[in-house]
Amino acid sequence: MSTRSTVISMRLPVESGDRLNRMATRHGWTVSDASARLVEEGLRRAEFAFIDFRDSAAGRQAYIQSSTLAGWEIMLLVRSYKSDVVAVAQHLNWPEAKIQAAINYARAFPSEIETALSENASVDLEGLKRMLPQAKGFIPRRQKKS
Repeated sequence: MSTRSTVISMRLPVESGDRLNRMATRHGWTVSDASARLVEEGLRRAEFAFIDFRDSAAGRQAYIQSSTLAGWEIMLLVRSYKSDVVAVAQHLNWPEAKIQAAINYARAFPSEIETALSENASVDLEGLKRMLPQAKGFIPRRQKKS
């Protein structure tokens, strides 16, 4: 969220206010913060195709609709495929438009995506084992050329 803000008053049905209070409590936010986040997420959904928001272990994140992949995860693939949208779309068996939607979102909110990518890059096997004790390292075998 930006540091500059404006005050907007609104009326909600009592049931919606109760749900908003529960959401704020669940996340440890103020009701004002929860309202602002939901409005911002709604605006982003309206402005960017295929974008949705969900709770994750890392907090609320932008995801690609009808998938389990966050926007930053798509950007990780885009980078690994050297920005070849067609190759990423083929890899995921998705339409190219969904890949382009993630790219468009990442261009509009680069610090959000870069922060998530940096956090992902900072986790090594030992850090992963602290979070998931059953995690084991493996080295993929090279397939023999036929």
